Amino acid sequence: MLPVDIGLYATPDMESRVVIRTSKGDTVISKGYSSPRGTNGYYVVNAKWSPDSQFFVYSMASSGGHSPWSFPMMVYSREKKRIAGLSDMIDGKPTLSPDFRFAGAHTLMAQTWKTPGSLDDKIPVTVDLEDAFGKLPASD
Repeated sequence: MLPVDIGLYATPDMESRVVIRTSKGDTVISKGYSSPRGTNGYYVVNAKWSPDSQFFVYSMASSGGHSPWSFPMMVYSREKKRIAGLSDMIDGKPTLSPDFRFAGAHTLMAQTWKTPGSLDDKIPVTVDLEDAFGKLPASD
């Protein structure tokens, strides 16, 4: 993962671009989260490969402070060569913390809300990433 713009005045909260490369350095996939003014995009907070190295998961926060309660999580599938939102795998619910962990080879644990809008009532959500990617509609 690389900041979108690398400069002398770089800060930790710069907007991000996530790049997955082969061991030889060839780009497999690249996704940017920048905005024209640098205040409406996202930056990566946490990022980890699954224990079986088949999925790369990263959580993000808003660069401009919009939706400060939401921490979108994205998942890259090595097999599918695709990045998908975790929210799409949990019935459109948001993730409410940038923290996540793995339980097993490719089972992800994160937090969402119990009922829509209930930010103080977080519940854990567990997703088998292999199954979840199999259930997603085909990518464009």
